[in-house]
Amino acid sequence: MSTHVAAGVRLDNLSIGKFHRRLMVLVGLGMFFDSFDNTLSSAVLASLLPTGFSTLELNSLFLSFTYAGLAIGAAFSGWLSDRLGRGVAFQFNLALFGVLAVAAALSPNMGVLIGLRFLMSIGMGAEYVICYGMITEFIPRSRRGRYLGILGIFAGLGVSLSSLIGWLVIPIWSWRAMFILGGVGALITWWLRRGMPESPRWLESRGRHKDAEAVFERIARESGLSGQETGPGAPQMANVENEKAEWVPFTVLFSRPVIRRTLVALLLTIISLFGSYTVTGWIPTFFVKQGMTVSSSLAFNAAIMSGYVLGPIVILLVADRLGRRNIIMTYGTLTAIVAAVYPFMREPALIIVIGFFMTCMVSSFLTLALGTVPEFFPTAFRFRGGGFAQTVGRICVISSPFIVLWLFSSYGIIGVILTLSGMYVLVTLVVAAARVDTSAEALAQIAPNGDTADAPKGNAVPHNPQR
Repeated sequence: MSTHVAAGVRLDNLSIGKFHRRLMVLVGLGMFFDSFDNTLSSAVLASLLPTGFSTLELNSLFLSFTYAGLAIGAAFSGWLSDRLGRGVAFQFNLALFGVLAVAAALSPNMGVLIGLRFLMSIGMGAEYVICYGMITEFIPRSRRGRYLGILGIFAGLGVSLSSLIGWLVIPIWSWRAMFILGGVGALITWWLRRGMPESPRWLESRGRHKDAEAVFERIARESGLSGQETGPGAPQMANVENEKAEWVPFTVLFSRPVIRRTLVALLLTIISLFGSYTVTGWIPTFFVKQGMTVSSSLAFNAAIMSGYVLGPIVILLVADRLGRRNIIMTYGTLTAIVAAVYPFMREPALIIVIGFFMTCMVSSFLTLALGTVPEFFPTAFRFRGGGFAQTVGRICVISSPFIVLWLFSSYGIIGVILTLSGMYVLVTLVVAAARVDTSAEALAQIAPNGDTADAPKGNAVPHNPQR
């Protein structure tokens, strides 16, 4: 058995097979229940007020602790995945929020519920980082955009069905049923995931070449290919060298060869999360405040939810044709244009139609941004890079309500949406200037270059950002 596996390039050259489809279902189910549990807050908190179980102040604490847990989980998952392996993190985070979700359903008071929600959110925050990272680790780069779109559909369904199920279930079985449904679903997914192998990329980066080769051959067999067809002597891999088996410190993210990628990753994550939370969480409220009827507001909300599902479908169809950098720039531009037009709509039909397209763009940009960030970093610190970006993004989301409220109080909904539009213009220009086109190169070649003290050392192929 060969010990020079060149796992990254060989995985990228595989045809999509049974293994990839199974992985997609298991990753997608995790994302679905993560989105479901993340979204149930609005319905659950609203139902707690009339019963006296909670107050507005306690509801605010519930949300604050949820955001804090999401940020901690994103950071923790990055370290755990890079240090102990993708498989360990892949299972641990799902078990954590599954068990705690079921426990939350038994909470005797709001204080206990808030504490459990905080711990549960650590697992939820980790799931986002790991799900997007697993797509990068296993799915061939030529099909990765398509699978990011599928992952976005799973997330959108989690958001949509959480609202629908809450409307149907809470009046009959109370808010506790929502936590049970989400927790049991997460635990079932955890059980189904138990046979998933470790990432060959990670195994190789840690010097475990025999293990990496064995896992790769298993994946190749499930893809219907023989070892000879995917062996390390294939012409496409002739000039590719392995990443050195060396643990690199977290500070590598701020070293000269990597800092540009880190900054672009931060900007993409912050703006995509801010935009998503603003559109899905605040815009309906703004219209009600400005005199729109409740029925019109509900119609707008329905447009938001359907756009959240349908937006990633377009990604599924076009992302791999355009390339990640090009499609991020395209969606950033379109989102900025639609957002700039939206506040000036006055007819109810146009409000709903343009609102639908805006949420399609926002949800698509979210999927593309979070899915592309892991591709910015080599295997040795990929999940810490993605986890750091999401940690900072989640922390910024904690302050976003205050920013949005100030904009609305000072300039109205026009001020909020035009600011959002400007943010998408900014991120589009930065992505264009940075010229980090991750879809055009094998992951084995996405590695820091240059000789700096804190850069990871190894036999990485120099990266040419112009390609």
